[in-house]
Amino acid sequence: MKPKKVIYYKDELSDDFAGTSIRAGRIGDNYVFIRRNFLWRMLCVLLYRVIATPVAIATCRLIYGVRIHNRRALRKLRGGYFLYGNHTLSVHDAFAPTILTFPKRCYVVTSPDAVSIPGLRNIVVMLGAIPLPDTPRAARNFMNAIGRHIKNGHPVAIYPEAHIWPYYTGVRNFSDDSFIYPVRFGVPAVAFAVTYRERRFYKNRRPLVSIYVSEPHWPNPDLPARKARKILRDQIYRFLREHVCTPDNVEYIRYKKLDNAE
Repeated sequence: MKPKKVIYYKDELSDDFAGTSIRAGRIGDNYVFIRRNFLWRMLCVLLYRVIATPVAIATCRLIYGVRIHNRRALRKLRGGYFLYGNHTLSVHDAFAPTILTFPKRCYVVTSPDAVSIPGLRNIVVMLGAIPLPDTPRAARNFMNAIGRHIKNGHPVAIYPEAHIWPYYTGVRNFSDDSFIYPVRFGVPAVAFAVTYRERRFYKNRRPLVSIYVSEPHWPNPDLPARKARKILRDQIYRFLREHVCTPDNVEYIRYKKLDNAE
């Protein structure tokens, strides 16, 4: 397939092409990461199980034509774990963790933007968004919330690239910061690589999605935390590159670095 458009970028670590202009709110000391109100929790179950999950499955299957490879790697995990994927679509990436981890409930670490949309903030939180904190106290509460979800057997999904590059067929560099979570809580990290395949018919339309799931990678408890998280990061990054950076991954949008970009 010939690329439909070309996008020029300056910095692969900070450029974002999500196409949104949301004014992010501050996730400060007073942000509540865990709600214990009974009515809130019941509404979360209703929204996630009865509405969001069927919508996610239908959207991924019917619109994106998602095929999942090696999903059994997730099904054999009994407790909580962390999912790490490449960030190449907005709607799909919001739904993918739900269908990958079903029937478990999955939470997703997000930027503050996700919970700053007027009128939708509470809904997004009910669906499992955990925004990144802006203060030390909020960071402690954030970590406690992550630990609580993992302890309760829930997966937590993370997009370490942080920024959305639609239909990108590479893997951007990312730090090992987010890999402290599986090290701290002693649970596995699992990669999922999103790739694109050409349609059988209507070949000029947007390509369909394939997702490849890795085997679980467990942190080494005998190593210092910084070294253990670096090893996990490299394992996840290697798996993503092996499955994303292939000739079979259809390039719908081409990305080129500006010549004068440093």
